[in-house]
Amino acid sequence: MSKPVNPMAIGGFLIAGLALLVVALLAFGGGQLFKQKIRWVVFFDSSLNGLNVGAPVKVQGVQVGQVADIVLQMDPAKNRLMKPVILEIEPGHLVNPDGQAIRAAGSEKERRARLQRLIDAGMRARLEIQSLLTGLLYVDLDFYPERPARLTGMNYAGLPEIPAVPTTTDELKNTLEEVVRKIRKLPLDDIVNDLAASTKDIRTLLDSEETRQSWEALSRSLMESEKLLADLNRQFPPLLAQVGSAIKDAGQTARDTGVLVRDLRSETKPVLAAAEKALVKATAVLEEAKGAAANVAYTTADDSTLQQSLRELRNAARSIRQLTDYLERNPSALIFGKPIEP
Repeated sequence: MSKPVNPMAIGGFLIAGLALLVVALLAFGGGQLFKQKIRWVVFFDSSLNGLNVGAPVKVQGVQVGQVADIVLQMDPAKNRLMKPVILEIEPGHLVNPDGQAIRAAGSEKERRARLQRLIDAGMRARLEIQSLLTGLLYVDLDFYPERPARLTGMNYAGLPEIPAVPTTTDELKNTLEEVVRKIRKLPLDDIVNDLAASTKDIRTLLDSEETRQSWEALSRSLMESEKLLADLNRQFPPLLAQVGSAIKDAGQTARDTGVLVRDLRSETKPVLAAAEKALVKATAVLEEAKGAAANVAYTTADDSTLQQSLRELRNAARSIRQLTDYLERNPSALIFGKPIEP
């Protein structure tokens, strides 16, 4: 007969195994199981292919947590399928200016107030590629104050929501799609037909007789221009020599003119001095002549003595002339006198 199993031994083994499991968790987990963690939810519009549970959550390249869960949620109000991603943030990675870990919020209200301050500062969640080879994704938390905070307003397990922004790939894809839509709106057939017609017209113009004549005229003009440039190259050095000689002669002429001016200035100084003295004397003579002219004007006035004497002389001369005329007609009057008129 086999020996019966002792229940106490089985219970002892179970208790010992549980104790070892707890010790291992404490040893290898570093006490992480007993640390308080912050849980947020993000609703990404893009595909989550490559994002796995346990993927890193980073802030500007520094890991501060990991993806705790990824689920699918139906929105019956809008008949759409949402993809809530639960982020688990470890506050121990965030320290204050003193280097101490930031104190965890004491209440749900305080936690939501802190998150709202971060959102107002521009914090957004974005999917980024960990490796181009594996295609794995991680969640990047960064600040984009220029991006509006678009929240879905959906409730998942009562977790506060962080707004998401499209990935770089999605933005590039959207831009390319917009460009393609604009290109499709263009009248490409009309553009191609116009381009073909323009090309045909250009070919016809190039093959025309007028174009050929124009090319020949242009060729002749270029040849004549080359000849003219060759003549200028031959004539330019002698011309430069003549110009240099002319400049040299002009310089010598300027120097001679300067000497002549200096000599003329030295010779004209005495003449100018004598002319100045003559002008002074002439001025004095003019002043005297002015006084004499004033005296003459006074003497020759109508009521002056000179004018009265001149009038008497004129009267006397008139009387003498009358007497002379009478004697010429009657010479006997000198002997017999003037006959008495009856």
